[in-house]
Amino acid sequence: MPEHDADDALAARYGRTRARRTRDRLLLIAGAVVVAVVLVAWVVWAGLDGQQPTVEATDTGHRLINEERAVEVSWTLSVPPGNESACIVQALDEDFTVVGWRVLEIPASDRHLREFTERVRVAREANTGLISRCWLT
Repeated sequence: MPEHDADDALAARYGRTRARRTRDRLLLIAGAVVVAVVLVAWVVWAGLDGQQPTVEATDTGHRLINEERAVEVSWTLSVPPGNESACIVQALDEDFTVVGWRVLEIPASDRHLREFTERVRVAREANTGLISRCWLT
């Protein structure tokens, strides 16, 4: 068996043929193109999405009012001035089940950071109260 044929047989046996190298090179190039397209799409999406004003709410405390079957929740709200927003205030029991909730519409203000306290009536005895989420309206 000539040496050239032996080399070709070994190359074929271990997957080192010219066709295999060409196919692997094409797959690598295609994979790199896909990664580049996804990266560019993410940069464009993140750049365009970053212009939205943000809303942040932080719970600062709660007070249980058992005689009225209510919870009083205190929080701070950070909204860019001039934007109306809404927040969901929730009361939870010891199993973290929602036992009362309320949607509050917050009017626009010239202040960026504001403090609020809101009373939420409950269906069963509550252990805590908190802000579930806030958004711009």
